[in-house]
Amino acid sequence: MTLPSLVAGTELLFSSALLPCIAFHIPTLFWGGINLNFKIQTFWFGSLSVDPLPSGAPEIRVSLILPITIEATTMVSACVPLKTNTHLANSIKDNTFRQDDGFLGERIKGSLSYSPWIVNQLATNLRTQEKVKKAKPGVVSAVLTSNNAKESLTFQVPSFLRRKADPKNVVSIILGGGPGIQLFPLTKRAATPAVPIGGCYKLIDIPMSNCINSGINKIFVLTQFNSASLNRHISRTYFGNGVNFGDGCVEVLAATQTPGETGKKWFQGTADAVRQFTWVFEDAKHTNIENVLILAGDHLYRMDYMDLVQSHIDRNADITVSCAAVGDSRASDYGLVKVDSRGRIIQFSEKPKGADLKAMQVDTSILGLSPQDALRSPYIASMGVYVFKTDFLLKLLKWRYPTSNDFGSEIIPAAVREHNVQAYFFGDYWEDIGTIKSFYDANLALTEENPMFQFYDPKTPIYTSPRFLPPTKIDKCRIVDAIISHGCFLRECTVQHSIVGERSRLDYGVELQDTVMMGADYYQTESEIASLLAERKVPIGIGRNTKIRNCIIDKNAKIGKDVIIMNKDGVEEADRPEDGFYIRSGITIIMEKATIEDGTII
Repeated sequence: MTLPSLVAGTELLFSSALLPCIAFHIPTLFWGGINLNFKIQTFWFGSLSVDPLPSGAPEIRVSLILPITIEATTMVSACVPLKTNTHLANSIKDNTFRQDDGFLGERIKGSLSYSPWIVNQLATNLRTQEKVKKAKPGVVSAVLTSNNAKESLTFQVPSFLRRKADPKNVVSIILGGGPGIQLFPLTKRAATPAVPIGGCYKLIDIPMSNCINSGINKIFVLTQFNSASLNRHISRTYFGNGVNFGDGCVEVLAATQTPGETGKKWFQGTADAVRQFTWVFEDAKHTNIENVLILAGDHLYRMDYMDLVQSHIDRNADITVSCAAVGDSRASDYGLVKVDSRGRIIQFSEKPKGADLKAMQVDTSILGLSPQDALRSPYIASMGVYVFKTDFLLKLLKWRYPTSNDFGSEIIPAAVREHNVQAYFFGDYWEDIGTIKSFYDANLALTEENPMFQFYDPKTPIYTSPRFLPPTKIDKCRIVDAIISHGCFLRECTVQHSIVGERSRLDYGVELQDTVMMGADYYQTESEIASLLAERKVPIGIGRNTKIRNCIIDKNAKIGKDVIIMNKDGVEEADRPEDGFYIRSGITIIMEKATIEDGTII
């Protein structure tokens, strides 16, 4: 059908359930007259392809009619009129239906069914009309009319349904991490996901809680290094205690040796860890698993994973990689990607350096960032959060890349060249707790008046082990911008811009500033403390008149009275395990169960 034969007043009314498939790039979200001569060539998944008409053909205006009706199944019914109009508004540079400069991604840049903000923008900016015809959900039809009521033409258009992601068809795998060298000495006796954060949580609580809040109830945690404390925390927190997994499960899959030559090896990397447990997905009770969500256990963020899975399904991706914009300072710590205008990853480089790093710079304004933010964050980093089609993942691990051991450095870069690997942009707070510096900064950032991440969200809480501790007792203290956990005793001390972990004891005259104190695993009674002091020994906690700055104090540390920990000489790196401390990036780290004697100066 071409339009030159149509006369003035002719209207093509298109009632569509396709609109949820249309994604818009917010900077180009401007609606009004489009001053074009064109014919309709195709209508596919909400995208119009247009060609110029010969000179003199009627001009066509494209607009959307509101209100938009959101059906119970999240499909949208709306009308798109294409109508001859010789009096057009000024032309605009960006076609609404054009995908060249758009990026398909997170909800505020997503489909009409995702964001009330976009619907409000449409209501504000569109020239709305009263005439709206509702279509049956999932049925697409078109009616061609003119001024003559007798002239009409109806034809059927292929129907497209937006399949809604079901968390019951998703399984989540949380990787327990390697030896945690960059977080040492915090990982001397604990796996990275078992490291405390925020006073009373552990890093593993973040992906576990995100899964629960997303409705995903089939969760597997793969562990290998120093896994005892991690296994203990998972069993105490997520096996019972009011967390209901229904027909789901939480299982810890520990590295183990099996018969055969390959079975004698431990996990060789992230992909190898999943490969060794592929039998889990082939088990009868998991036959309906359509997508596998792979997560890291050492990140701080809050995400609805079903938004990510929905994007994965909408674009029929083999793999979807969750991405975030990052700056120069830490870009080389991540896998970096380049994407095309439709969000498909066209290049993946794992932790590039030098010239290779510079080559991965992109204009991140395509992600919806402001020009200023795009300049500060010119790289797109993989978050280490992936969604795979289940069959595709098994094929990659068992047949296509049977010797590849790592997702980030081997499998994803190879898959980008051969398969449909899509990017999903995550625009909220996200921090990879991969180093002592990032761990320290992320913790202290929680003490700000309006932190970028906070655990206090009643709708999407972060769960942790219930310890049944009494309230903290504070006696004549000065506390500024601090987090004080449960069961602490603070006596006439000063705490500023610091975190005080559970069961902590701060005695008279203590000054704590810019410090992360992890607390203790058990109490010492008043009589036990008095007995230790009488014997000139140091109890758990911080003794009288001790001054501490710029420090991380690990669990169950014993710091005596009149101690000064300030690193006045500005030492960047030091290993003093015999004295109970290390220094990393200028931050003093008091080791777990270390004893710092009275009067010590560090």
